[in-house]
Amino acid sequence: MKIGWKTRSSRRAVAAVAALTLLLSGCSLLSDSSSPKTSPTSSESNAPEVTEEPEVPSDTEEIARAEVMTAQYNYDEAIAVLQPLESPEAKEALAATMRAKETAVVWPDNLAISHIFFHSLWVDPAQAAGSSSRQGYLDYMVTLDEFNKMLEQIYANDWVLVSPYDIATLDDNGVMTMNEIVLPEGKKPLVLSIDDVSYYEYMEGDGFPTKLFINAEGKVVNSYTDADGKTVEGAYDMMPVVDEFLEEHPDFSYRGAKGIIGLTGYNGILGYRTSPSQYPDSPTLKEDQATATEVANALKEDGWLFASHSWGHISMTKSSMERISADSKLWDEEVRPLIGDTDLFIYAFGADIAGVEKYTMDNPKFKKLKDYGFDYYFPIDASAPHWMQITNDSLRQARINVDGLRMGYDKTGKNQALAPFFDIDSVIDPVRSK
Repeated sequence: MKIGWKTRSSRRAVAAVAALTLLLSGCSLLSDSSSPKTSPTSSESNAPEVTEEPEVPSDTEEIARAEVMTAQYNYDEAIAVLQPLESPEAKEALAATMRAKETAVVWPDNLAISHIFFHSLWVDPAQAAGSSSRQGYLDYMVTLDEFNKMLEQIYANDWVLVSPYDIATLDDNGVMTMNEIVLPEGKKPLVLSIDDVSYYEYMEGDGFPTKLFINAEGKVVNSYTDADGKTVEGAYDMMPVVDEFLEEHPDFSYRGAKGIIGLTGYNGILGYRTSPSQYPDSPTLKEDQATATEVANALKEDGWLFASHSWGHISMTKSSMERISADSKLWDEEVRPLIGDTDLFIYAFGADIAGVEKYTMDNPKFKKLKDYGFDYYFPIDASAPHWMQITNDSLRQARINVDGLRMGYDKTGKNQALAPFFDIDSVIDPVRSK
């Protein structure tokens, strides 16, 4: 499933620009319908209904919409919006978009695109002071403070978020075909992903967000319980944090791309206990499934993609065909119906089904995953800034883990995999030295 370019975050950015412009010009966003109206008389009530024509967007609104498209390197769509407009402001915006398009360049090698990934963000490490999982969190997670600092530096270092579908897609004949990525000189494409967005039961009370939900403003945010037991909503994990960042920096996204959310199924998804095999007696099972689906749909509409991370977080390298078949069936039955179709597969533990040799149908594990509809595969390899392999019917891209272990390796000089993205010393949380 490919993401739509007109994401909800783009529309929020458009609304903000349009509102500011209208207010500065002495206009109001209130329509005539907000003015008081007299009650209709009896004769008026018998009058035929007048059908109102749909409101045509103003030049100001269309210019704002096109400016977001231009900022996100979607030049042709921006030009299509601006060309019919006659105002001097529209013509100026069109000229600016044309200049941006003329100076943009095609990324020279789609095989040379980096991919970094995270796990759910650790908001308050102090809450896990006595937890048996604390060392695991230090090894495999980053804190919310670290991620916010990393994000600023990744953006400042000219990385731009792209989708795997921007890199290559299956053509009408089912052949994986490279696509052009057009960016300003110096900008670099980057794929972003996050694993295990289930808010597992073992993480409860250890300083992590507990779920994703749609708030009163229609935004996907987290629920989080602080050290005092107070539950609050806000941006406490990658998805809402990136959403908020893109509202301020739309040029961090290529045509609306955000990231990939890798999901298991054994503890449910997105903070909801949705697995009928694990929670058969849950009185809220149906409600949890319905809510999780609503949240998943909102995330997809906003530019996020979903991937299988296997149902039981199993090693595809070590697991037998029997276990892979059973696990794939469970994910297909318990997760896919909630999130919609996907052809993205993120290996748990990064455990691949082959070495550097290309995937072929002679590999029974590959054939099984293909039978379940997967075309894009993501193992882990931090030995190089990027690694990708494309066959006629698959794309395989290695991911670099961003976590405590990787930062430790970088600091000791054993590996500098993270250096192109951010400076570790300036982002690392003091909790790691305690």
